[in-house]
Amino acid sequence: MNQVTARHVVDVRSIAPRERHSLIFSTFRALQAGEAMELVNDHDPRPLYDQFQAEAPGTFQWDDLLQGPGTWRVAITRVATRDGAARDRCCGGCGGA
Repeated sequence: MNQVTARHVVDVRSIAPRERHSLIFSTFRALQAGEAMELVNDHDPRPLYDQFQAEAPGTFQWDDLLQGPGTWRVAITRVATRDGAARDRCCGGCGGA
């Protein structure tokens, strides 16, 4: 994994499933380029990876840290785009920027 300037831990195991993705994406949008969040989940977050690929292509790096069976940990790093910015591709449907 690349070295990052900060890591924010987001443990969603006690969060209602319907609220998890909005929390994860809002935390990700608040990151600066080079910062990472560490996601802690109670199931394989592969569908979330697919959602990141669809909604934020080219803006993140995904590093599996622990893969089950009871706990999964993933580092999701905000990466700079070619122009140096960390750009959002939010559709606006979640109320985010």
